[in-house]
Amino acid sequence: SIKAIESNNKEDDTMWLTYWVVYGVFCVAESFSDLFLYWFPFYYAGKCLFLVWCMAPVPWNGSQVLYHSIIRPFFLKHHQAVDNMMSDISAKA
Repeated sequence: SIKAIESNNKEDDTMWLTYWVVYGVFCVAESFSDLFLYWFPFYYAGKCLFLVWCMAPVPWNGSQVLYHSIIRPFFLKHHQAVDNMMSDISAKA
């Protein structure tokens, strides 16, 4: 999905791909922190509001903000290592 977002062809559904990348990162982070966070009052309401903000059909929605400020810089910094690891895995398969 990140490769499709970063491609030159912008005719695809970049907004929804961005949402799914942010949602995937959120789910991975939540799987580690959910054991502690669910004890906080209104945790599930806050989680729901966060996900609605990520889906909001406005230019400053959560997916765009989080992707461009956190996920994209991290990916661009480490994309060569990810590509090398993926090519090693496909070679072994």
